[in-house]
Amino acid sequence: MIETIEKKSQPYINGGWIIENREVALIKNPYSGEVIGEQLLANEEDVEKALASAYEAKKHVAALSSYQRSKILKKAALLLEQEKEKFARLISLELGKPLKNTLDEVARSIETLELSGEEAKRLIGETLPGDVSERGAQAIASTFRVPVGVVAAITPFNAPLNLVCHKIGPAFAAGNSVILKPSSQTTLIATELLKLLLRAGFPKNAVNMVLGRRQVAQQIVKDDRVNIISFTGGTVASKNICELAGMKKVLLELGGNAATIVHNDADLNRAAAMCAKTGFSNSGQSCISVQRIYVHQSVVSEFTNLLKDEVLTLKIGDPLLPDTDVGCVVDVHAAARVTSWIDEAVQSGAQVICGGKRRGATVEPTVLLNPSKESKVICEEVFGPIISIVPYATIEEAIEETNDSAFGLQAGIFTNKMDLAYKVAHSLEMGGVVINGTSNFRLDHWPYGGVKNSGIGREGPRYAVEEMTETKMIVLRLLQRIKIKSICRTFISIYRHFN
Repeated sequence: MIETIEKKSQPYINGGWIIENREVALIKNPYSGEVIGEQLLANEEDVEKALASAYEAKKHVAALSSYQRSKILKKAALLLEQEKEKFARLISLELGKPLKNTLDEVARSIETLELSGEEAKRLIGETLPGDVSERGAQAIASTFRVPVGVVAAITPFNAPLNLVCHKIGPAFAAGNSVILKPSSQTTLIATELLKLLLRAGFPKNAVNMVLGRRQVAQQIVKDDRVNIISFTGGTVASKNICELAGMKKVLLELGGNAATIVHNDADLNRAAAMCAKTGFSNSGQSCISVQRIYVHQSVVSEFTNLLKDEVLTLKIGDPLLPDTDVGCVVDVHAAARVTSWIDEAVQSGAQVICGGKRRGATVEPTVLLNPSKESKVICEEVFGPIISIVPYATIEEAIEETNDSAFGLQAGIFTNKMDLAYKVAHSLEMGGVVINGTSNFRLDHWPYGGVKNSGIGREGPRYAVEEMTETKMIVLRLLQRIKIKSICRTFISIYRHFN
């Protein structure tokens, strides 16, 4: 443990930290079980104050120029770069995610803040001539991107820094105020990030943060002062949010049981190495972690042996050690669930190629061969270190099996035939398809999101800004005597008003 780590996470409401007289919940390192801190839980009155503060702040944030918002976000990225080792170690300590993965998450978070700062300067509209209509010969319209007002950001534990940045960054870039409800399992890192944002120049009430259990999120979701709910998490919670939200926009980045197809002409060594790396990073706790691998039956034996060899080279151990590949899952309850799913798959006919054992919150990287189609490891989201290999005879069968899912987030395919690759890519019911890569590949400026039960809307700063703004149209009805200079002056004054 390092001395500089903040040991207490607190709600931040109306420009101040709540420091006492609240219910306390202990924070434990999931790998060691050691108590590493505590969090103060917000009560109903705290949430009400946070909502009122966010609502009042929306006009102040919107009044900041695009340049000011951009400068603040880029300053935050610079500060995070200076403190990246501290943040990486804190994520590893709080989540059990290996240090090599958390260093990557911090690097991505820096990039996400920088990209958000750039998007703050791209809130552009267009000019629309009216004379395309017989009735509009003397009219011109201009469109502007304007902030929605208050964004509620509800984030999960598995990427506790970058996913918060993916919500706060675009929301602030667009000129909105934010009320943040981070996962109760990773509040230390959320607290540290908020302190950094304030040092970077965020207005003190531009972001409010409340900590707590489900009822805290529900109170936020139901409130009419919130304009958009941006949620990353599971389908059960998302359905509850949709039922409570009422007449407000809901953005959902949900789960998946991501598939990767390995065809008979693929580079099997490359495919096995990438599946091992991207199936077990963060112990499989990613919405796009490789879960199902459909392998052509002519190469399934060779691929299985190659994958096993790759998996057995992964080092399991203390997440704070720099050479650890696989740490633990978020807690012992999650670990117990994962191993119960392994047992169910074996009982239904699956063969354990490697792994399958548990110690505390640590589950060995597990490869299963040919589990039944109805087993949980195939038809539900594992969110743990399990990969299942399923043989197929034809590419049409692989496409059908991949699509036979309630989810549709991302998929991958390995093949050297580009015509086949594009056929598969266009046939898969997914938000994204990676050719000659696994499902678990994402760059933070790309549009990220899925179809079916994998969500609504897209993340990535550019796309999130579009979701978190409204199109406002201003129409100018022209008089015949108005001169061109007068028209120009009118639109310049309108532009200055919105910028």
